[in-house]
Amino acid sequence: MSEYFATVKWHRVGEDFLRGKYSRLHEWHFDNGTTIQASASPHIVPAPWSDGDRVDPEEAFVAAISSCHMLFFLSIAASKGVMVESYTDKASGVLSKLQNGKLAMTRVTLNPQVEITNTAQTTPELLASIHHSAHENCFIANSVTTDIVLNLS
Repeated sequence: MSEYFATVKWHRVGEDFLRGKYSRLHEWHFDNGTTIQASASPHIVPAPWSDGDRVDPEEAFVAAISSCHMLFFLSIAASKGVMVESYTDKASGVLSKLQNGKLAMTRVTLNPQVEITNTAQTTPELLASIHHSAHENCFIANSVTTDIVLNLS
């Protein structure tokens, strides 16, 4: 078993906290010393109480799923002799209302673009199989109820 840690820090800026007029700007601190500037999504909390230039939890959720998929894809591809030169995924997520009225990230779509140099030995079927295995093994995908769509076109 492994444990992972993050420290989230916020302090009040704004004089009308009880009326919801306060800054949602905060920081995520990780054990390697990395600090990420974060905010509530401007789609949920309007400016000036949020900052669209900072990472919001919904974006981080999409990135975590995409990153996990990519890391498994690369590992599986390497084990199968597929020479990957680059991997880009313009992933997207949808926040929707559930039947119970609560909001949830209901769908994440992965759009991986993979550059392979040994294309003669690498078939589209093999790449699809590697993507399928990556999805099946991704810890983050296995941890959520979100529909994860893999767009391989």
